[in-house]
Amino acid sequence: MVGGGQLARMTHEAGIPLGIRFKLLSDTPQESAAQVVGDVVIGDYRDLETLRAFAQGCDVITFDHEHVPTEHLRALEADGIPVRPGPDALVHAQDKGVMRAKLDEIGVPCPRHRIVRDVVDVVAFAAEGVPEGDEGDGFPVVLKTVRGGYDGKGVWVVRSAADAADPFRAGVPVLAEEKVDFVRELAANVVRSPHGQAVAYPVVESQQVDGVCDTVIAPAPGIAEELTLQATELALRIAKELGVVGHLAVELFETRDGRILVNELAMRPHNSGHWTQDGAITSQFANHVRAVLDLPLGDPRPRAKWTVMANVLGGDFPDMYSAYLHCMARDPQLKIHMYGKDVKPGRKVGHVNTYGDDLDDVLERARHAAGYLRGTITE
Repeated sequence: MVGGGQLARMTHEAGIPLGIRFKLLSDTPQESAAQVVGDVVIGDYRDLETLRAFAQGCDVITFDHEHVPTEHLRALEADGIPVRPGPDALVHAQDKGVMRAKLDEIGVPCPRHRIVRDVVDVVAFAAEGVPEGDEGDGFPVVLKTVRGGYDGKGVWVVRSAADAADPFRAGVPVLAEEKVDFVRELAANVVRSPHGQAVAYPVVESQQVDGVCDTVIAPAPGIAEELTLQATELALRIAKELGVVGHLAVELFETRDGRILVNELAMRPHNSGHWTQDGAITSQFANHVRAVLDLPLGDPRPRAKWTVMANVLGGDFPDMYSAYLHCMARDPQLKIHMYGKDVKPGRKVGHVNTYGDDLDDVLERARHAAGYLRGTITE
C-alpha cells in the first residue's frame, strides 16, 4: 500500500486475519500505518524509481490516498505490476476536471460546473446561473483546485468577484461549481473486484463541520427508499463505467427538491465508511483488501439498526488516553479507534463507533465519547 496514513493502518489490520503480507511505502517512520506494519519502506511516492523499487515482489499495489502521479502508475503497469485501482480509473479521483467531464459523458447528475481561468471567467460562470428576470449576480459559487484538495482544503466559497482571486494564486486549474442548496450530504460506498463482482453498503448521512467530516449515520435517517436505490445504483454504475477496483465512495448532495447530485469521488477506504468496522458484517477495509486481491467479496449488510461514527479531532489536550477510563466505563459497547498521531487542534486523530436500536441514544453516545476524548466535554 502506498501511503502511511490511518487508512493504510486500518486496511493492514483487516488483512491480518486473512494472512496477507502487507508492505508499506510511507513518507516517515512516524506515520500512522508505519507504526504498526512490519515491512515499511520510507520514501517519496512522487519519485518513480522509489515506486519501482518498492513494487518489487508485490502481487498488487493499492493506495490510501490519490496523490501518486498518474504517469508513475502507468509506468508501474507497463512494468507488469498490477495497480488497483488502475490509473485510468484513479485519475477521476485525482483530477476534478477529468471527473466532471466523465460523469457528464455517462449521464451522472452533478452540480453545474466549468473550468475557469481567471476572475472574469468566474463572474461569467456565476451570471450563467441567474434565473431570467432576477437581478442577482449569481454569487456565491464554489471554486476548487482540480488536484490536491481534501477535507475542505483547496475549496473556496466565493461570495463576490473580489473574493475570487485567491484560488488562482496557486497556479493550478480551477473548477467552478454552483453552490448547491442541499438538505444534507450523503455517501454511497461500494466495492468492486477485477472480475466485476460488486457489493454496496447502506447509504449514509455525512455531517460536516468546517469542511471536515464530523459524524456519519448509517443508514441515512428518513431517506426515501427510491432515493436510496438511486444513490446505490449510481455508485455501482460509476464504479463499473470508470473501471474501479477496490472501494469507491461517492459523496452526494440531497437537494431540497428531492434530487441527488454527485459532489466528490474517492477510490480508497473513506471516512464515510469507517462505521463499517463495527457496524457491518464485512468492513470497507476488509472488502477493499479482498477486491484488490480479486477474492470473493464479503457481506456488506449492517449488524445493527443504527451505527454512528464520530471523528475524534485534536483539541487542547495532547494526552487523549487518560480519557479512555471515563469513556469505556460509561459505555462498555463503545468502539474506539485511535491512529497513533500527534494531537494537533482540528487534526483527525481517531474515531469512535456506537450502535443500537435507538438513534438518539446512539448519536448521544458517539458525540459524547468523541467530545470527551477531544476535551470539549469534561463530565
